[in-house]
Amino acid sequence: MADKNIKIIAQNKKARHEYFIEETIEAGIELSGTEVKSVRQGKVNLVDSYASIKNGEIFVKQMNISPFEQGNIFNRDPLRDRKLLLHKKEILKLNSQIQQDGYSLIPISVYLKGSLVKVSLAVAKGKKLYDKRADIAKKDARRNIERTLKNYNKY
Repeated sequence: MADKNIKIIAQNKKARHEYFIEETIEAGIELSGTEVKSVRQGKVNLVDSYASIKNGEIFVKQMNISPFEQGNIFNRDPLRDRKLLLHKKEILKLNSQIQQDGYSLIPISVYLKGSLVKVSLAVAKGKKLYDKRADIAKKDARRNIERTLKNYNKY
C-alpha cells in the first residue's frame, strides 16, 4: 500500500499478533451513505472482526462502524454484516483456502483508495501460545540490539 492516494483509516493490529498471515487481498465493501461518512471520520473498529463466505458471497462480521452524528434516521446498526465486493473466481479461491484446517478470513485494515473504501482481507492461520511467545522474544531481542547500538554510537 505504497500508493500516494491511500489513506489508512483503521488497522487490526491484534490480527498480526494472533495469526500467521498467509495471503492478503483487496476488496471493496458495500456501505450506506452515513457509514461512508463515519468511515471518513475514522470511526471504524476491526477488533474481533472476521469474514465468512455464505452462498457465494463474502460478508465481514463484527466490524464496528460507529453511527454518524448527523445521520438521524439513516444510520444503520454499527455491527451489521457488510458485504465485500470480489470477483467470483477470487471468492472461490478464498473458499478453497479457508476449507483447510485452522484457516480463516480476517480483515487487516480499512482504507480509502481515492474516494473508494477498501478492506484488506487476509487468509490467516491461528498462532499457538508458544508462537506468540517466540514473536515477543524476537521483538525484545531486536529492541535490545537497537538500544545497545544506539548507546554504542553515542560514544
